[in-house]
Amino acid sequence: MSTLTLSEQTEQIRNGDAVLGIELGSTRIKAVLIGSDQQPLASGGYGWENQLVDGIWTYDLAEVWKGLQGCVAELKRDVMQKYGLSLSTLKALGISGMMHGYLPFDAEGEPLAPFRTWRNNITGAAAKELTDLFSFSIPQRWSIAHLYQAMLHGEEHVAQIRHLSTLAGYVHWKLTGKQVMGVGEASGMFPIDPETGSFDAGMLESFDAHVSDQALPWKLADLLPEVLRAGEAAGKLTVEGAALLDPSGDLQPGTPICPPEGDAGTGMVATNSVEIRTGNVSAGTSVFAMLVLEKGLSKVYPDIDLVSTPDGHPVAMAHSNNCTSDIDAWVKLLGEAAALLGGSNDPDDLYGKLLPLALAGDADCGGLLSFGYLSGEHVTGFEEGRPLFVRGNNASFNLANFMRCHLLSSLCALRTGLNILTEQEGVSVDELRGHGGFFKTPGVGNRMMAAATGTPVSVLSSAGEGGAWGIALLAAYGVRSHAEQSLPQFLRQVFADSESEAVQADEQELEGFASFFQRYHQGLAIERAAVESL
Repeated sequence: MSTLTLSEQTEQIRNGDAVLGIELGSTRIKAVLIGSDQQPLASGGYGWENQLVDGIWTYDLAEVWKGLQGCVAELKRDVMQKYGLSLSTLKALGISGMMHGYLPFDAEGEPLAPFRTWRNNITGAAAKELTDLFSFSIPQRWSIAHLYQAMLHGEEHVAQIRHLSTLAGYVHWKLTGKQVMGVGEASGMFPIDPETGSFDAGMLESFDAHVSDQALPWKLADLLPEVLRAGEAAGKLTVEGAALLDPSGDLQPGTPICPPEGDAGTGMVATNSVEIRTGNVSAGTSVFAMLVLEKGLSKVYPDIDLVSTPDGHPVAMAHSNNCTSDIDAWVKLLGEAAALLGGSNDPDDLYGKLLPLALAGDADCGGLLSFGYLSGEHVTGFEEGRPLFVRGNNASFNLANFMRCHLLSSLCALRTGLNILTEQEGVSVDELRGHGGFFKTPGVGNRMMAAATGTPVSVLSSAGEGGAWGIALLAAYGVRSHAEQSLPQFLRQVFADSESEAVQADEQELEGFASFFQRYHQGLAIERAAVESL
């Protein structure tokens, strides 16, 4: 909650001292405006969703700008309603987006292929070959895996590429004219050398040598953006960029914009999880846990991403492509049934009443099993997915177990990846700090996550605005504090008054999840049969 009075908030907006963060998430584009105390003043949003086009999960780039303009317009309406002002000038701005993916452009800045998002599991051959080449885990989602897979497929556009980016990097480029990227986001394109804070020079050379027989007119380093750490200057909002965000002309150019970051980096910032032995888990359309490492891993693990905090510290990421999408579909279906019977179909009512039932379910979900695989799941070896629910003849089939089953199932792939870090590498954190839609219903998401991870889970009271707030904090850090403070020092002040209580699962919950987890892995054969048959 803001410590500023209404008159102080109004004056900061009028004087152009507020900072804006915008994050392009999987299902919503969100904008958050913050004051000098780093707390939200106003917000706006725009709902969207990916499309499966010719076997590729994508967002049309025209929809990117339609969504950004709709989001900013809603933010402006919120500012006008609360403060009676038209938002025109800003102290700083930051852009964040879904990490990874593939956005190639030609010499004129025109896209050469549809945006291939993190959700696509179509680069298995490339990821494996590059992992072997670099002796470094290259996940299927990473930009370099998409690029090399396009080369393996002989896609004609490859020779025409002159610039490669991610969603956040693309938007930042259009707003500033600068092809730069925050180190956290860049670490999802190509491996980062923690000593230099930029792309690993040896691996760049290895890649160029590996593909030399293709006689390409570029070297990989020429395609990649400049890498920047949190606090470094990354350009200013141009006249053209201001018009892209706000066609009405109210928003003025000249605002400094911080290095663009991915949702993983903004999640770390929004949960104050950038220091060693801290960790956070983001759970929404996808779910991933970020553990800041005390030391490097002993060997390469294909299912673990090695990425960076926004200030360049190594992080291990366990990532799962699927989390809440299937839960959302079931809640919508149950809402239709409720409406048919004369009850409420309001989403907030549905989630508020249905999800807490999971707390009353059997610890092992009573013999029920589900797979929320709307798309493929790399951790368990699926290029495609089929949402699936199944039960044994003697299962305890009731609504409480049904809800608990879907919530716990959505975390099983994540736990599969986390086991590599905790059991094989001995990585530990004191607690996981949760954020995202999975935690929206109080007392449910954190309890399910604690049972699934075996780690205390807290949800910070100040993290409600999520990644948009996280990138706003990074923008504020760049113009207000980076010369005097490190990023961890800055965040300690921001979170000094935040309240949270870590939830620890009890022994029965832990044993129940262990039983469910075993059933889940045994049932993967059912999921594979569904993929092959449907």
